[in-house]
This record gives sequence, C-alpha cells and structure tokens, in this order.
Amino acid sequence: MTYKFNFAALLPYWEQFLHGCLLSLGLSAISVAIGLALGLLGVLGKRSHIGAFRVAANTYVEVIRNTPFLVQVLFIFFGLPTLGLGLQPWTAAAVALSLNLGAFSTEIIRGGIDAIPRGQFEAGAALGLSPFKTFRYVVLKPALRVIFPALSGQFVLLLLTSSIASSISAEELTSIAQSVDSVTFRSFEVYIVAALLYFFMSMIFSTAFKWIDRLYFSYPNK
Repeated sequence: MTYKFNFAALLPYWEQFLHGCLLSLGLSAISVAIGLALGLLGVLGKRSHIGAFRVAANTYVEVIRNTPFLVQVLFIFFGLPTLGLGLQPWTAAAVALSLNLGAFSTEIIRGGIDAIPRGQFEAGAALGLSPFKTFRYVVLKPALRVIFPALSGQFVLLLLTSSIASSISAEELTSIAQSVDSVTFRSFEVYIVAALLYFFMSMIFSTAFKWIDRLYFSYPNK
C-alpha cells in the first residue's frame, strides 16, 4: 500500500502547534527554576553536618535517579490524591519534572563543587572572606565552568522529557499533537511535525547554551 503524505492538512492547526511549543517551554522553564533550587538544597543537605539532612538528601536523590520518570509523574498525579493531595495535570507535571531535575542537578552541582581544589576555600578564608563570599567570589565561577555543560544538557533533556506529561493529559506539545491527530487522522505527519519542533527547540537551546559557555565560562586565549 502506498501512503500519500499530506502535510497541507496540518496547516490549519499551526497555531495549536505553536501554542503547544509555548506550553512545553513554559513547563520546562518553571521546572528548571524549581529544580535548580531543589538541586542547591540537595547539595546543602548532602554536605550538611546534620545526619538527618544528609540521609534525606541522599534518599531523595537515589529514589528519583533510580526510578522511571513515567512512574514518578503517574505517582504524583494518581497516587497523591489518595492522601488528599490532588493536583491539576499541568501542576503535577511541573512538580514531577522539578523533582526529577532537582535530583540530577544535585549530583551535577555537588560534582562541580567537589572538583574545586580545597586550597580555593582556604585561600578565601586566608583573605578574611566569609564562607558565603568565598563561595561567591572564589568558588562559584570555577564550579559553574565545570558543571555548565552538564547542566545545559540536563535542561535540554528536561524539555524532551516534558513530552511524557501527555500521559496525564497535561497540555504541552505532545498532547496538542495527539489532539490534532484525533481530528485529522494524519498520525504520520502529525508526529513528524511534533518531532521536528522538539528537534528545533532543542537545537536552539543547545546553541544558546554553547554560546553562553564560550562567552562566560571559557578560559581566555593566551
């Protein structure tokens, strides 16, 4: 059987695809902001002198990193209501993505800080800087230089992972594509367009992150 492509059938739905892209970007942006905050808290917990904080941070990181994201989002959306905590699909997706990124960014940030020689901290103390100022002026940029490529890759991966939110009917690009497919019955074309949109968004962000890396974190040429 010869299949005849008909991408023209999707033209009336270009605004819906664009809206789906914006929803995916918004969901990803919110999740990145919250996830990075959770990552910083996770690092503080893992480096804390209080045993309960270390246990809580390590448990959170290991549970999230060693379970599928689909199970996580289904647990938050379908499981939490049994405890009296019901969330709307989009909110549940944002919570799941934030928790997921938080666990992975905890390890990325921790690795960056651990890569900084201990002498950097001692030099800051010798200059009379407080621990906060030592971290801000002496440790932060070298640590960011180490972790930025991994973090930027994690951000792009989060954008792609957001497509799983369609499994709980959260509105984003994949759910919009499913809606268009149910009307046009042009599954092949619909998901080719969706895949291309994800690809272009990923490439744009990857290029932007590489530009930021070269501009702010690359070593000066001798």
